[in-house]
Amino acid sequence: MLNDSSTTQSNPESEYRRRLALLNIERARLEKRHGTLGYIKLAILVSGVITAIWILAAHIDWIYVVLIPAILFVAAAIVHERVERASRRCLRIIAFYERGLARLSDQWAGKGETGERFADNAHPYSRDLDLFGPGSLFELLSTARTRAGQQILASWLLAPAAADEVCQRHAAVIELRDRLDLREELSVLGEHVRSGVNPEGLAAWGDKNPLFENALLRVILFSLTLLWVAGAAVWGIWGYKSVFLIMSLVNVAVAYSFREKTAAAVPAIEEAAKDLKLLSAVLDRLEREKFSAPKLVKLQAVLRKDNVSASRAIAQLSRRVDYLISRRGLIVQAVDPFVFWTVQSAVAIELWRKQFGASVRPWLAAVGELEALSDLAGYAYEHTDDAFPEFTEDAPHFEAQGLSHPLIPANRAVANDVNLGRDLRIMIISGPNMAGKSTFTRAVGINAVLAQCGAPVRARSLRLSRLNVAASVCILDSLQGGISRFYAEISRLKLIIDMTNGPSPVLFLLDELLQGTNSHDRRIGAQAIARTLFERRAVGLLTTHDLAIAEIAEALGPQAANFHFEDRFEDEKLIFDYHLTKGIVRTSNALQLMRSIGLDV
Repeated sequence: MLNDSSTTQSNPESEYRRRLALLNIERARLEKRHGTLGYIKLAILVSGVITAIWILAAHIDWIYVVLIPAILFVAAAIVHERVERASRRCLRIIAFYERGLARLSDQWAGKGETGERFADNAHPYSRDLDLFGPGSLFELLSTARTRAGQQILASWLLAPAAADEVCQRHAAVIELRDRLDLREELSVLGEHVRSGVNPEGLAAWGDKNPLFENALLRVILFSLTLLWVAGAAVWGIWGYKSVFLIMSLVNVAVAYSFREKTAAAVPAIEEAAKDLKLLSAVLDRLEREKFSAPKLVKLQAVLRKDNVSASRAIAQLSRRVDYLISRRGLIVQAVDPFVFWTVQSAVAIELWRKQFGASVRPWLAAVGELEALSDLAGYAYEHTDDAFPEFTEDAPHFEAQGLSHPLIPANRAVANDVNLGRDLRIMIISGPNMAGKSTFTRAVGINAVLAQCGAPVRARSLRLSRLNVAASVCILDSLQGGISRFYAEISRLKLIIDMTNGPSPVLFLLDELLQGTNSHDRRIGAQAIARTLFERRAVGLLTTHDLAIAEIAEALGPQAANFHFEDRFEDEKLIFDYHLTKGIVRTSNALQLMRSIGLDV
């Protein structure tokens, strides 16, 4: 970490570059020390060998002198290892800021954690709004070091939070936004890219009752081990082997009696408790931070039980799991039936579960939320022009000024205004191919998701009520499932309509509605769907190429209106301005596009 009390600067890019410059100087210094220590170790080794050869050749009784270069070599090796660790850490910090610069320069897609395992094609908007996968919103946001943090962030993107919860997250994000040192330290903990801890598996293991609950059992097993060792000593010193043989038989019998419980406990432990060191390190770093936002203080308080911090408890579990894993060594396997290495390790872990097991799930949830909030804070830090949304009880409501798509580079994104509510419930958007209808529809949806997970939005301002987002934008057929695109679309539409029966209004996003059928059925079906959504207090967007669909607005009355995107041909090139305009589109570019690629139409 670069110790700097003024980690916040008005320009994140300049701060990242400043820190990178200092880090590169530090890396060069460490590399120089690394090389120097390598030569020193070589010189000590060579001098030690020469000294040993000279002493042996001269028959001098000074062989102990060889210990001096040996001690010097060990000392140099220890220092060398520390320099190597510092160098590796420096490289990870450099990578952290390089990824930050990549995000700022819009070159981040495909280089981070994509979250594809959270994708769900049946979700009302996950696929349609590019939440997961390469170049997704999750990849842009996520820098979490643990899988618990990634899971919490994904869950926030997949379900809207209540307005009061979002406001608490806002306060937490604002406090964390300028803590660049904290995000830097979290990003470089451990040697691995991501923690192997399975949060749900570890939490489920903690919830179950321990298989060994009697603390006295550890004392008994340890005492039997000492007696067996004492028996071996008696045999070796005085030649009496009877005590050793008796204790060997007793210990083997005791170990055999625990075989079933041990066979059940050990696999469950090893499956649930993987790579706990990183989790402990993350917990320790979060516990040491001073917070004032109520949500952060509350989450930090969860990380203590009976005056024992979560990081210490997890570190203790990690050490006990390491002891258990070490049973696989050949020497340990040979003496295991007599010293109860496996059984004692399993008992120690089960006693840990008895004491702390019920706290594992809250700990993982707390560290996950803290990491997810840190992710949102990092996004807020890097997007200084994005605004935090305001919430209203006047539902349904979605009013944005200067709204654009957060996954499109800021220098290319075109901002538009949107105002959906009691006065205007449905926007029917027409326009030619590539004019921006689908992108605008996705922009509305993805900003609604950002707003309701606690992040700032890509807009000058956004005021909204709680809305359940539902989209039919990216509908695919399924060859394996025998489902056509049209059937997949109407199934999604049924899901959207069913969602309107819930307590919160629906924000629907329908792109090229019912394009998989003929124009007659499309118009009748589209009008029926639009009317149903209208009557059920839903608000949203409906885009179309079919100008007949645009006539639906007249049938629905003043709370529905037509808008469009236009294009124009100049010098054999299509020009788009991507500005939303009132009214029905009067141009079409399909024939021009076909002619532009050489089709004779």
